[in-house]
Amino acid sequence: MKPEFELLAAKGLTHPCCVPSRQRAALLHVPANPHERIVRGSTSEMIKLDGGAFLMGTNSTEGFPNDGEGPVREITLDPFYIDAAPVTNAQFAEFARSSGYRTEAEQFGWSFVFQGHIPEQRRATLVNDTVLVAPWWCKVLGAAWQHPEGPDSNVTAREQYPVAHVSWNDAAEFARWAGKRLPTEAEWEFAARGGLEQNRFPWGDDLTPGGRHVCNIWQGEFPMLDLAEDGYAGTSPVKAFPANAYGLYSVSGNTWEWCADWFSPDFHLMGTRDNPVGPASGPTRAMRGGSYLCHASYCNRYRVAARTQNTPDSATTNIGFRCVRDVAS
Repeated sequence: MKPEFELLAAKGLTHPCCVPSRQRAALLHVPANPHERIVRGSTSEMIKLDGGAFLMGTNSTEGFPNDGEGPVREITLDPFYIDAAPVTNAQFAEFARSSGYRTEAEQFGWSFVFQGHIPEQRRATLVNDTVLVAPWWCKVLGAAWQHPEGPDSNVTAREQYPVAHVSWNDAAEFARWAGKRLPTEAEWEFAARGGLEQNRFPWGDDLTPGGRHVCNIWQGEFPMLDLAEDGYAGTSPVKAFPANAYGLYSVSGNTWEWCADWFSPDFHLMGTRDNPVGPASGPTRAMRGGSYLCHASYCNRYRVAARTQNTPDSATTNIGFRCVRDVAS
């Protein structure tokens, strides 16, 4: 394994299908307080939620013990707006053109790509650039948001797909530019549940209601065989599957979504129940929602209570984000 990257699983922090990580590097400029109230941005293509009380987390034991999904606790939130869908390649392209911003993957010169999405002839040259305990993750030179599988790929036909290869720092910069912010974990889960109380998924408890695939996750044998029974062997358009009852698309599977909070498995045990945020600092940021690489045999984090983490400068082909905005008083 190359010295400039590592896997959080090697430290017992997460599960290797999910999120390979860079070693921490110098942070780019980000807002000093990602939780500060933001009321500047346009609310076009956002959903207004009234907030209020809901039951966050789960008492189920089907998740990973170190993730800190439980216990169930009642949380109260102020009203907020949230993007109906993850930020798309088209939206990120507008940001990049307007601001001249270069993502951390572009500055590092590489990003993590799932091996199954790398052309076979090029894959053979990457044998020494894989993650030791998860060799399906490859360090690919030239991989970035506009070249998701490497320099010979592009997003020309994927304008409405979620932008990927964005670090937490990149996502925070986009949010600042748009006059928005990243959601807290509590806001994300409240919105993802769509008003359902303690269900496993945004639509209920059955992963495939009526035998239908309603989210983009892995089918088959991970990591060797993706049957793509849901129609997609990689990311899908952000509105490829039905929205939840609040009108949010793609909150389970497709790409992980960065949240504002620093990650902690137990901070919530003693924290506030009113508009909670994570700890004041930490080595990793929280992520929610799972991705197209999740499979019940390996990583079932496409459940709404599930959570994981990654270092703020890490970027992969299965991490994206959406934004929120506060309601003006």
